[in-house]
Amino acid sequence: MDRIDYLDVGDGVLLAYRHRAGRGPTLIFLPGYMSDMEGGKAMALDAWAAQQGRAMLRFDYAGCGASGGAFEAQTLHDWRRDVLAMIDRVVEGPVVLAGSSMGGWLMLLVALERPDRVAGLVGIAAAPDFTSWGYSEDDKLIILREGRLSEPSPYGDQPYITTRIFWESGEALRLLHGDIALDCPVRLLHGQRDGDVPWTWSLEIMNRLRSADVQTMLVKDGDHRLSRDSDLALLIATVATLMEPK
Repeated sequence: MDRIDYLDVGDGVLLAYRHRAGRGPTLIFLPGYMSDMEGGKAMALDAWAAQQGRAMLRFDYAGCGASGGAFEAQTLHDWRRDVLAMIDRVVEGPVVLAGSSMGGWLMLLVALERPDRVAGLVGIAAAPDFTSWGYSEDDKLIILREGRLSEPSPYGDQPYITTRIFWESGEALRLLHGDIALDCPVRLLHGQRDGDVPWTWSLEIMNRLRSADVQTMLVKDGDHRLSRDSDLALLIATVATLMEPK
């Protein structure tokens, strides 16, 4: 799927996306922080969707990948807006959201906004509320005083940047302080060697979700990315079960 289309979400921002037509529900992949639609998990799911004749949407948040906008100007509210725009204006009918790390936070926020459209959720090392628990107190002070925190990234050459406006938006959209009022099926995958998002957070999400149809699958030797062939096979199998009508 070589074609990239663009969606205008206002303020001169064009979101890049790749939409594969096929049988529904439409699978939408939500990348993690500072990631994009060309990552290993997104590509593996797209290849599976093509083979199975399934509808799939991949896209880049504003300021990421091939989309317009400045990365450091974006907030979690903006990226939630981007996902909602894709659901409302690009695809039709029910959707299954697969969210990686921060994308797992966004999938929960979006499902709360569009419960009638979301048929299922798959979280891969889902990281809701990471602005609260993912930074030390010293890091938070730097973010608040200086307006941004720059750290080396283990996943690429670009530094890992957290801005004050993003951090503040994350704090305003925290979910784990109460019940998460969703009733759709949810599957949570997490590696127990995840050095970025402790696997115990998936258990916390499971406990907070109102839905009775929630399963957490732990990979004993899995890391944060869960991008090995065996991890991708588990992800695809998990997604496939949610795509079939009950």
